[in-house]
Amino acid sequence: MSKHKLIAGNWKMNGSLAGNDALVRAVVAGLGGARCTVALCVPAPYLAQLQLLRHGSALELGAQDVSAHAQGAYTGEVSAAMLKEFGARYAIVGHSERRQYHGETDQLVADKAKAALAQGITPIVCVGETLAEREGGRTEEVVKRQLAAVIHTLAHCAGEIVVAYEPVWAIGTGRTATPEQAQQVHAVLRAQLQAATGHAERVHILYGGSMNAANAASLLAQPDIDGGLIGGASLKAPDFLQIIQAAG
Repeated sequence: MSKHKLIAGNWKMNGSLAGNDALVRAVVAGLGGARCTVALCVPAPYLAQLQLLRHGSALELGAQDVSAHAQGAYTGEVSAAMLKEFGARYAIVGHSERRQYHGETDQLVADKAKAALAQGITPIVCVGETLAEREGGRTEEVVKRQLAAVIHTLAHCAGEIVVAYEPVWAIGTGRTATPEQAQQVHAVLRAQLQAATGHAERVHILYGGSMNAANAASLLAQPDIDGGLIGGASLKAPDFLQIIQAAG
């Protein structure tokens, strides 16, 4: 596929003012002539710091969550309009940790994606199956159900999202889907998007699930893997830069 790959780092609940400064400066310095799009999705309190640190560089900013509501009495929530003011181009929605620990439903994830798009922020919609679901032969059923809620809610805007396939059993476990396993699911998601939008080739489908410097190249070589949603490796500048390099 001719479109540029997208490498998005997800810091999760990690970071400090001093540590962020060193990490982002190292990433920016190493970007050089990177031919892929690079983003860092950071905890909301650090968006202002990163907005300054990325200044003048090709590094894009992202948030790790967004409220489904535009404003109002929702203590602790952060709206898409607020994220936009700090330069966020992306927002992760429906990460398996949000689904698992915060009880986020397929519909809530879809509503968050819609809220992000309304402010011109691209939602990175996460889908993925647990180990029990994979072993039960339900992988395709689960990811298609999760994505269907978003497609239904966004209607004609469904082609404007980024999708991230993150098998839950491979997140932070050191286990990774083989390139063939990942490609198989990416192809299913691409076909689903194609049926809904007619131009699925434009949509980036990322792999997220223990992608690291050692396995990035083989995963990114697959025809339907358009980049990566990178967890732990995005907290180490040399590892993150190696993945960026593998993405061309």
